[in-house]
Amino acid sequence: MTATPAPADSDHSASHGNGHSTGHDTDQAAAHEQSAPRRVTTLELFFDLVFVFTITQLTVLLAGDLSFAQVGRVLLIFAVLYWMYGAYAYLTNQVPPENLSRRVILMVGMFGFLTCALAIPKVFSVDGVAFGLAFILVTAVHSALYALIHRQYVLSFAVPNLAAAACVTAAGAVNGGTAADVLWLAAVVLQQVAPVVSGRVTGDYGQGRARVTETVGELDPAHFVERHGLLLIIAFGESVVAIGAGASGTRLDWPLAAGIALALTLAAALWWTYFGHDESAAEHALAAASGIQRFRLGMRAYYYSFIPMLLGIAILAAGLKKAIGHLGDALPAGAAVALAGGVAVFLVGDLCFRLSLRISPMFFRAVGAAAVLAMIPLASASAAAELLGLAVVMVLMLVAEEGARRRQLRGPTSHGESITH
Repeated sequence: MTATPAPADSDHSASHGNGHSTGHDTDQAAAHEQSAPRRVTTLELFFDLVFVFTITQLTVLLAGDLSFAQVGRVLLIFAVLYWMYGAYAYLTNQVPPENLSRRVILMVGMFGFLTCALAIPKVFSVDGVAFGLAFILVTAVHSALYALIHRQYVLSFAVPNLAAAACVTAAGAVNGGTAADVLWLAAVVLQQVAPVVSGRVTGDYGQGRARVTETVGELDPAHFVERHGLLLIIAFGESVVAIGAGASGTRLDWPLAAGIALALTLAAALWWTYFGHDESAAEHALAAASGIQRFRLGMRAYYYSFIPMLLGIAILAAGLKKAIGHLGDALPAGAAVALAGGVAVFLVGDLCFRLSLRISPMFFRAVGAAAVLAMIPLASASAAAELLGLAVVMVLMLVAEEGARRRQLRGPTSHGESITH
């Protein structure tokens, strides 16, 4: 059950020499408008900018403590937050913010996300309850807007989501410790229960009865892929901000400029791994599916696979912030692992993304993830040495992958894998 695409900005009517369009041409234009994929609105992009501030705050949290325990807590926070971001991506795909009331309500959800982001640095101490209450608001706004098409059936996923938000609020009330960690984990589990419940609930949607997840799966693939691609672009901006933060207060000389060039090359290589081919191939893969199958593909590719991709960018940004100002010095173990580990986590996520949608080739992503981890010992020489090693590995991976792709395109495709440009 998809929302009607917004009318195109340009005039699609064809005209003859006398300047009058025929009825046939008008019908064709109308049909074209109805079939044209909907584009991401500027309000949705504004919403994404607010959400990505949570990634910025997670980077701050990591930069202050690069321990494995802190990485685990960051994973819990981000898994909970990104679940609701994904829920909003489905929402605005099917309930586009095309009138004043929807836009105002969506901005209330943005306020909730911004408040959550501001509370992140002290979410396990004094700001835990504030985070939880803001997250309840985020969840309630999503449920209210989605009720426009799901009516009472929205409860099938609204109740588990609100229960998860209540767990997060309770975690804030206990003020850290093991109990808080358990409540955060319970929130993640409850969110995973939501699609299971809605997959068992059927409702009358005007064209016969259908499962809730089946109607959620009837989304616009082009809009959905574009929305997540723009989110990734904004997240990459965080790595650029981290470069600037790391260089702040340092004299801009030739060694620093060279280090900045290496860091930017690394970020650009990560951009290339996804936007070189993955985005267009993903759109084709989603368009080829429908209903529950499309919903499941979207979950595997844009939730479970995107979490490590986005977290990888946040971890890399934390490492860059530590490395840029100390390029000639040996890096502490935490910063060295963050640099290489962030790249590796991103590549693992992208490999899972490709496996979900059957986008080939995949082999080089797995080799690249292992190879970047092998660059960690270079940090004992200097931060610049590790950055150089990471940049070289990523460039070689992309070159080798492009060569393999071209060879496959010249011959028959590999067993069942799609090569899509």
